[in-house]
Amino acid sequence: MAAYVCPVCEYVYDEAEGAPREGFPAGTVWERVPDDWCCPDCGVREKIDFDRKIS
Repeated sequence: MAAYVCPVCEYVYDEAEGAPREGFPAGTVWERVPDDWCCPDCGVREKIDFDRKIS
């Protein structure tokens, strides 16, 4: 599974962990996150702005 990072605050959306407080259970792949979803920490960036995190 992949992870994606906000370029402003570095919040990480990890597909394996999901974002339960945002309504995305563990295992929710990035493609299932709505395109208009905003970063839950800073609210500045939308999904399109997130970068895939290379570990």
